[in-house]
Amino acid sequence: MAVKKDLSIKYLGVDCENPFFLSSSPVGGCYDMVAKCFETGWGGVFFKTVGIFVADECSPRFDQTNKEGLPWIGFKNMEQISDKPTEKNFEYIYKLKKDYPDKVVVASIMGSSDKEWRDLAKMADQAGADLIEGNFSCPQMTSHDMGSDVGTNVELVEAYSKAVSETTNIPFIAKMTPNCKNMEEPARAAIKGGAAAVSAINTIKSITNVDFENNTGMPVVNGKSSISGYSGAAVKPVALRFCAQVMQDPEMNKILKANKKDFGYGHEMSGIGGIETWRDAAEFLSVGCRNVQVTTAIMQYGYRIVEDMISGMRHFMDEKGYNKLDDFIGCVLPNLIPAEELNRDFKVFPKFDNKKCVGCGRCYISCYDAAHQAIDWDEKKRRPILLEDDCVGCHLCLNVCPVQDCITTGEIKWKKGRKKVKVATKKKYD
Repeated sequence: MAVKKDLSIKYLGVDCENPFFLSSSPVGGCYDMVAKCFETGWGGVFFKTVGIFVADECSPRFDQTNKEGLPWIGFKNMEQISDKPTEKNFEYIYKLKKDYPDKVVVASIMGSSDKEWRDLAKMADQAGADLIEGNFSCPQMTSHDMGSDVGTNVELVEAYSKAVSETTNIPFIAKMTPNCKNMEEPARAAIKGGAAAVSAINTIKSITNVDFENNTGMPVVNGKSSISGYSGAAVKPVALRFCAQVMQDPEMNKILKANKKDFGYGHEMSGIGGIETWRDAAEFLSVGCRNVQVTTAIMQYGYRIVEDMISGMRHFMDEKGYNKLDDFIGCVLPNLIPAEELNRDFKVFPKFDNKKCVGCGRCYISCYDAAHQAIDWDEKKRRPILLEDDCVGCHLCLNVCPVQDCITTGEIKWKKGRKKVKVATKKKYD
């Protein structure tokens, strides 16, 4: 039975029918593609990045990583910004807004100078884009005047954000690079320059695989390769970390309020990186994002995955008692605290279910060779035996066990002299 839940949300003052957007990438690079995605149910698109510079692409330019027979753990992309003429791209954006007025069209732009950023912002405005995203983060641009090299330079991020915000009244979103030590600094710079929000993350610089026949990385382009962007499921933990840290930065809202051009929305994040399912999307919303952007999953499964995302999100909300997305956006942030503030007064022993145990011995081997040698092994019964005096409660055994819920959280033991409090632990592992 279909579950009815309201997935609509406001993002930078713009009404969105749902939080699911195409990210600025090959999946949203022309009118026909985006029109198809809108018909399928996506709430909006961050159109493939448009520049004055028109990319001349190499072939091939994609690669992916596998693990134990599982494909698409990660995905490598050596593609640059749009290879179509600037004017043609803005024609697409204009036509999309005309034909789909209720969908959200975000013009992603990238310039190499103050003038180019202003010119592109003006063209995006004239084309009728709802929002503008500035790509400060593409890691494979052939010019050092564009992409992630700009995104790590706080002065340029602020200057180009200022150029766009002074040119148009359309809210500007700065797309951040993860190829940095601290994302808060360029994010603050963007907001100081007049950006209304940030999006994160773009791809991570990578070498995915090595081709030993040509002694180079992959993909192989005439015997050579290049370091370039990594995306897909493998980057989700990194993306969630950056989104959470930026959302928790106390300076962001202060800067927004101090800006002469205050849009009045507060800090609003757009989340990107390894989103394949409704659960992935819910996790990004839980760390404060108000929409999510998807590419790699579409490359694998097509636009129709949004139907599963919408259905799954509605069932999740129904199960948890949420009526709207705002009921749980940012719910995780108060519980993400500095490591030094974590409670260290107790340890949680693992609990073994001998009925579910298949006797593989992975918990014993991992603990003996890589942890604290706190598990003994009954060779006759082929079952683990916990040595509580040696166990530190690290739960490595739980993480290596191949059987769901065979090893779970068990008894809590308090360290000598420590104050006992109510302890919240995870009982069920997905």
